[in-house]
Amino acid sequence: MKEQKLIRIELIKNVIFNIILFTIIFSTFSLFIWAQVGNYLYEAVDKELRQYKKQLEDISKYSSENKNFADILAEKENNEILTEEFQKNLDRIANPRVVTILRDSNGQVLATSLKVKSFAEYLDSNKFDKDTVNNIYEISINSKYYYRGMTCKLKSFSDEVYYVDILINVNSEKSMIENFTKILIIGTSIVIILSIFVSFYLAQKAMKPIVKAYKKQTEFVQNASHELRTPLTIIQAKQEMLLQEPESRIIEKSEDIALTLNETRRLSKMVKELMDLARVDNNQNSLNKTKTDLNNLIKEIAVPYEEMAELENKKFIYELKCNVEANVDKNKIKQLLIILLDNAIKYTEEGDTITIEDYNQDEKVFITIKDTGIGIGEEAMKHVFERFYREDKARSREKGGSGLGLSIAHTIVKAHGGNIKITANKPKGTVVIVRL
Repeated sequence: MKEQKLIRIELIKNVIFNIILFTIIFSTFSLFIWAQVGNYLYEAVDKELRQYKKQLEDISKYSSENKNFADILAEKENNEILTEEFQKNLDRIANPRVVTILRDSNGQVLATSLKVKSFAEYLDSNKFDKDTVNNIYEISINSKYYYRGMTCKLKSFSDEVYYVDILINVNSEKSMIENFTKILIIGTSIVIILSIFVSFYLAQKAMKPIVKAYKKQTEFVQNASHELRTPLTIIQAKQEMLLQEPESRIIEKSEDIALTLNETRRLSKMVKELMDLARVDNNQNSLNKTKTDLNNLIKEIAVPYEEMAELENKKFIYELKCNVEANVDKNKIKQLLIILLDNAIKYTEEGDTITIEDYNQDEKVFITIKDTGIGIGEEAMKHVFERFYREDKARSREKGGSGLGLSIAHTIVKAHGGNIKITANKPKGTVVIVRL
């Protein structure tokens, strides 16, 4: 129950972290897009302002000698007072979207191209600032009309100084930005809501290997504790019995002493196997590969098992047909063969046959160990490489098995980039196939 609670807490933490991360990413992206769109729209307006300013400066050169520049702009509808060149340039810049305000050198309004009440009120309340010349600014009228403007300084034919406020209505741009902002907020909100479900899915997926590893670790600790406790209990019990009869002779307690020694050996072997697995888990299981004659290596390792088979009236057959040198870690392959041959001897009976074979095919090297022993059930074959797994625990313990051998064999083969599998040997027994 406590484990489930811890897993649930970690899942919630991952979900919250993913949601925050997605929110930051999408919000930042949305703000970037919003800023880029705003800059793009106003950049076009600012460009238009600068172009209009340049055209006004060009036109000021063609002002009439009989009228100053202020009178010309104020009475531009009277074509009689305009030169042909001036009228041509004035018509060229005519733009109904642009509002111009002509001021004298003191900033007083002389003329405006838009004569409406609200605009006149704005002019009355607006204080002219010469420091804003050539700077782009924004104004609003009655919070309904929005303009982006620039003030430019001009000189007439008679060298008189004038100021012209150039204003461009940006209601359409502002409306576009507002609509785009709404769309962006709605879109971002939908994406963030969807990210909650995505975050939950990703968190669950990310937690799966962690939960699996946690369960395996818990199971490993429980199994290891159980396996270590059994020999320790036996050793302790036998030693206590010896202490209860201090006057007894060794020969009288030889069976108890032998059992204690056997359990000590089994305990020592199990600790060594656990250390091997720990090194694998910590990626310390480095290989020292060399070119090795597999036939000679197998014969060297298998001789003691061949003798054991003869003593137990079992047949031991060699079928060594590998004609290439294998690039392997000699010590690791020796450990692998010892595990497999040890199992073959343990789980075969009098009259059974053990066959060890090697051969090369398609640039791969194969080692096969067949026996006609008690075999392994179909369901057990799916779990034989799991740590501490034993099909018949009582029988395996009786034969000195810890359930770690095949797990170590599996890690050795995997470290060599190969695979190992176990199948049934017809009509009975087991076949172990190693591909390197």
